[in-house]
Amino acid sequence: MEHLWSPWRSKYISSFKDKKEDVTCFLCEAAKCTDFNNENLVVYKSDYSVVLMNRYPYNSGHLLIAPNIHIGDILKLGTNYLLDINVLIQKSIIVLNNLYHPHGYNIGANLGRAAGAGVPDHLHFHVVPRWNGDTNFVPVLSEVKIISEYIEEARERIEFEFKRIAN
Repeated sequence: MEHLWSPWRSKYISSFKDKKEDVTCFLCEAAKCTDFNNENLVVYKSDYSVVLMNRYPYNSGHLLIAPNIHIGDILKLGTNYLLDINVLIQKSIIVLNNLYHPHGYNIGANLGRAAGAGVPDHLHFHVVPRWNGDTNFVPVLSEVKIISEYIEEARERIEFEFKRIAN
């Protein structure tokens, strides 16, 4: 088995170790927002959860889904939240299929800092669209990840598509 190393990811993760614990949680702020905009990157809200663009995406369309309560332990998350998050994962896949036509998805959560969670105290799930051949040599050689569209444009398109499928 061959391995591809991603040193840019560990730089991002290690950037959190020096931050104070009382820093405002961006997921809580997203859950409280009343308007969706390019600053908060929110694309959809439900009664229990929020969907937003990942500010540090692996690919175009990389979404985060988080409960609208500040909780990091999945074992303490209530059934309504768990169900809602899973429904939003399905809706996210429908939206991303309609807009991006990916060949597959990575879906999951990093539970705890040791597992790579940048925000271990607020549970969140990643929905990452993937395409055949989307991994290439550029990140390995130059520590650069190529994202093919502006995040603001992607956010607006994804928000519109969530509204469209809701009707």
